[in-house]
Amino acid sequence: MLPVDGAASVFLALGLATLAAAVLPRLLHRAPISMPTVFLGMGALGFWLLPQLPDPSPIEHPEIALHLTEVCVIVSLMGAGLAINRPFAWRTWGTTWRLLGITMPLSMVAVGVLGWAALGLGAASAILLAAALAPTDPVLATEVQVSEPVDEPGTQDDEARFALTSEAGLNDGLAFPFTYAAIAVSIAGLAPGGWLGRWVLVDVVWRLGVGVAVGYVVGWLLGRLFFSSLAERLRMTEHTQGFVALAATFLAYGVAEVAEGYGFVAVFVCAVALRGTEREHQYHKVLHGFVEQIERLLTVAVIVLLGGALVRGVFPAFGWAEVGLVLVFLLVVRPVTGFVALRGGRTGPRERAVVAFFGVRGVGSLFYIAYAAQEGGFADADRLWGIVALVVVGSVLIHGASATPVMRALDRRRDRRARVVGENPAETPV
Repeated sequence: MLPVDGAASVFLALGLATLAAAVLPRLLHRAPISMPTVFLGMGALGFWLLPQLPDPSPIEHPEIALHLTEVCVIVSLMGAGLAINRPFAWRTWGTTWRLLGITMPLSMVAVGVLGWAALGLGAASAILLAAALAPTDPVLATEVQVSEPVDEPGTQDDEARFALTSEAGLNDGLAFPFTYAAIAVSIAGLAPGGWLGRWVLVDVVWRLGVGVAVGYVVGWLLGRLFFSSLAERLRMTEHTQGFVALAATFLAYGVAEVAEGYGFVAVFVCAVALRGTEREHQYHKVLHGFVEQIERLLTVAVIVLLGGALVRGVFPAFGWAEVGLVLVFLLVVRPVTGFVALRGGRTGPRERAVVAFFGVRGVGSLFYIAYAAQEGGFADADRLWGIVALVVVGSVLIHGASATPVMRALDRRRDRRARVVGENPAETPV
């Protein structure tokens, strides 16, 4: 162990983590290992070598865990929405609707049943586990998502990256109604008379509607402001730099939450609406680049703390049942439900396999556990924390090791097929 005082050790850890966040993305660009994997290991090693570092357990510091994951998710949602180059349309976003309407409910049912039958969880805890593991993650899935906005006319995202990006952008908010259902059951019990009506009207209809409406209005207004002729004359896009993206994030989230809507939904819709007001302006790259840097720092903080929590004992005494559930969820439930949803859609067979497999779980799942643990009455909240943390670690390791080689192989296959048929590679299903 290193004999370093507490304050100095914190600054040392912050400096090393920030330096690594700046350097590693370039070093790992072609390596079969993801940045979150490295930071997970760094966090575990750092908190093991420096016992003077504060306790990183989310169970001991629920407020910090809640708000750190919350900010990380909303910033990443803005980045995901700005990166999508495909205009919104019900038909061209068909793959997204399949993942949200089929894969997400099926995987939730599977997780709920497994939690109840295999782990012996109560109804409320099983519902919460299903809700927390429902959203795929826009934070840890950068290797398999759309990388940045492109200002060239007619640019399209390939179907696999578009599907994974848009799914992660929307299902983070769609998991919230089921989290509220778990909280209601933990307080009032399974009898629906005390909570079902309010849940449908308020937690589903009202909150989702407000989230979509607020996100669209804020994004449209900001787009009209910064891509207007007046803005061009005042050179607003040159002088405001990327702060507009952060302003849009907090405005959409704040207004939606004040109006009792889903802020996660509002932020992603805001980003898509903002991008849609003027698709070919180079300022979108400035906005996305700024958000990406903030997101990277927040991601480093969350993953390093998660790695530290591993070595400080965030996992309770787990048996093979918990480990088995995690592996079944990552390697069976998501791939099978994803493949079922995408059959007959716009994806080719290889794209279908990639989208079905890369259901990355991450910071959003941690947020939902942190939120529900504070709002509800879950006697086994510590065990749920451990299970979700284990799923996130498993996703970081499994998906992190396979993302770069798999996506590179998919791109090579798409390029070869596009040359044969004479099409744009992004529009060529494989």
